[in-house]
Amino acid sequence: MSSTEFFSVLLAGGSGTRFWPASRRSHPKQLLQLLDGQSLLRATLQRQGELVDPDHVMVLTSQALSASCQAELGELPPSNFFAEPVGRNTAASVAWAAVEVARRDPKAVFAVLPADHVIPDDESYRASMRAAIELAAKEDVLVTFGIKPTYPATGYGYIEADTTGAGDEPLEVVRFVEKPEQARAEEFISAGTFLWNSGMFVWRAEVILEAFRAHAPEILQAIERGADAGDVAAHFAEAPALPVDQAILERADNVRVLPISWPWSDLGAWPSLPEVLGADEDGNCAAGGAKLLAEDSRDCTVFSEGEEHVALLGVEGLVVVRSAGVTLVCPADRAQEVRRIVDRLGDEAPELL
Repeated sequence: MSSTEFFSVLLAGGSGTRFWPASRRSHPKQLLQLLDGQSLLRATLQRQGELVDPDHVMVLTSQALSASCQAELGELPPSNFFAEPVGRNTAASVAWAAVEVARRDPKAVFAVLPADHVIPDDESYRASMRAAIELAAKEDVLVTFGIKPTYPATGYGYIEADTTGAGDEPLEVVRFVEKPEQARAEEFISAGTFLWNSGMFVWRAEVILEAFRAHAPEILQAIERGADAGDVAAHFAEAPALPVDQAILERADNVRVLPISWPWSDLGAWPSLPEVLGADEDGNCAAGGAKLLAEDSRDCTVFSEGEEHVALLGVEGLVVVRSAGVTLVCPADRAQEVRRIVDRLGDEAPELL
């Protein structure tokens, strides 16, 4: 890898509602100890390895989570945590990070990394990251990682890539596609030119700032007003709420996608745990402190924060979660709908959020 200055920006402000009731406002998914007693946020930092120095790691989170994130990653300088006063999706967060990185070195490369992904192969991840850093350092491009799909997923967005490349070489991006219906996802898999959108990005600070000026100036202007005043948080709410994909990448013509074949999951909902943690011969997965007693039961996922026994008898395809006095039971194929309960709780029992 070149001597290019490199920063890692961890996005840790999400609410993780689909992992309710374990994921709460004060302790969302990225802080849950889902990976052998390790939080997803901690795993995201450790995955960087020797790629980045601790003082070059920035964490963008909410004001409500800032103290918890600092406690979780206590080795990072306190000045590297940026607390958003209100949620504005990822574009405003990326713009804030870009302004901060550019203030130190406009030619520096930085990666934008959601703090709730699971990537078990650290070495392969770092090899891909080195390739992305080299590309972003040499060319005025916006680099994203596209996961080679293993099945027609409907929970991920897709990237259609130019087919002129080969192997793991970076490809030109034709278009981004939102989460598709099942039939369309199957068409994407058959076409062979579509990748899952990982939501991870690498670019030079000056290049992404120029992209904001061209495609989403109102977002950057709000952040720059705050930076000029020495208080970005005071102006953060002025930025439109858009994902960076929609604000920038779908509009830019200098996007490149690096095809990735290593294992990856964004842990979208409880049923994704077995593919990450493994399952027994009947397809059952116990996570957290759960001690599973299963009889004539298949394809179930159970989780408890403490060491609790969960007994299953004659059931199939269930999610059972026990956390802080709340129990969730639902069919695995409806686990994505837990947001419906979360929405009700806002009026009926906000203390459970």
